[in-house]
Formats: sequence, structure tokens, C-alpha cells
Amino acid sequence: MSNKERTAEVTHKIMSAIPSKNTEPELMLRKALWKENLRYRVNYKKLPGKPDVVFTKYHVAVFCDGDYWHGHNWAIRGLSSLEEELAGYSDFWRNKILGNIERDTKNNHALREMGWTVVRLWESDIRADIDDCVQRIKTALIDAGMETHE
Repeated sequence: MSNKERTAEVTHKIMSAIPSKNTEPELMLRKALWKENLRYRVNYKKLPGKPDVVFTKYHVAVFCDGDYWHGHNWAIRGLSSLEEELAGYSDFWRNKILGNIERDTKNNHALREMGWTVVRLWESDIRADIDDCVQRIKTALIDAGMETHE
């Protein structure tokens, strides 16, 4: 059965089964951060957007964004734009993805207004180069005042 033949109910059931926290990329990132002796909080509900990883002392919030859910799937698939990707989606899924992107933008703004540094990592980047993702977080932490002991 192709995606075009799948009913909306079946698609909804499949998509609803995808976890929103403790995803494989989040666990990969957290393990890599722990290995670097970086200690953090997880799914921090006290901040806008409930960041996946938070360094409270340095006001650094990290989000692990799923490529599909946060509008990056077009780049993974080699398309020219988000608009091209969304052209094949139903109104429901198009609106869902665009709503997520809008919410991410608002949460970024709110966190920055509160004095937080926001680091957003794509699921595909975490999978492709975890060391680079960890380095991006370490750079944000150093910029926020963390001392290094290397």
C-alpha cells in the first residue's frame, strides 16, 4: 500500500506512535554529553518549549528537532525548499509542520528574551556527526561562562 492509498486514520495512528521525548537522537546526544562530563537537566518544563537538554547554570537550552516534525525533511530528501516538500502533504500535516516551525520561532524568541542561549540541532545532524553537535553545545556553554579544564 502506498502513502497515497493509506487512510488518514492509519497515517494518524502511525504518526501518533512516534515518541516526542527520549527519542533515539536525544539519547545519543545525552550519552555523548555525559561522556564529556557535561551535566544537564532533561525535558525542562519550566522553560518555553520544554527544551530537551538544559544547562541551568549557564542558561543554555538545547532542542533536538526531528527533521520531519520541524520542517527539515526537504533538505534530507534533496528538495529545493520546504514549500516543495509541503506541496505533497495534506492540509492537516502541512499545517502541523508549519505550526511547529512557528512555535519553535516563538519559543526561541521567548528564551532569548529571558537571557537563554538556544541551540537547535537537527536529528539528521546528530546522527551524522555527534561530535560536531557536542562541540556546538560546548561552544555555547563556554560563551555563557563555563570554564574549560583541558
